[in-house]
Amino acid sequence: MAASSSNNDENMVEGINVTPLVDITLVLLIIFMVTAKIIVSQALPLDLPKAASGQEVQMVFSVELRANGDMVIDGKKLPNDDAALPLAKEAQAKTPDLRAVIRAEQTVQHGRVLHALDLLKRAGITKIAFGVTPVPAEDGKAAPAPPPTPVTP
Repeated sequence: MAASSSNNDENMVEGINVTPLVDITLVLLIIFMVTAKIIVSQALPLDLPKAASGQEVQMVFSVELRANGDMVIDGKKLPNDDAALPLAKEAQAKTPDLRAVIRAEQTVQHGRVLHALDLLKRAGITKIAFGVTPVPAEDGKAAPAPPPTPVTP
């Protein structure tokens, strides 16, 4: 009786096979790697057709905060920061999926950047990003600029 008990223990130890687990793990890893590359890839450049009656659609609402206190929206200098709210509301009404980019100089105070962010959110713009200057790579070539990081409301 003791001999049969030791035989069962040896068979159980030899019967565990981890090969299917490793196979499934590797397949899932490959699937995640391929999916991540598809998600991260940028849009393809398109050669769009030209038309005489076409209009240029503004997709980006540009907000620039300068160190001297000026606020520039889409190339227009504003008298003060609060004047941005009506312009942002008007642009949001024209383009519901409007994207805003806040570009602030390094010496601009943090509170002023947050005030601009608050004005955009009050205008109903939810797709907001911050513009940055890409840092050159170590080999002297400029690093590719990543897309703006969106701010979730």
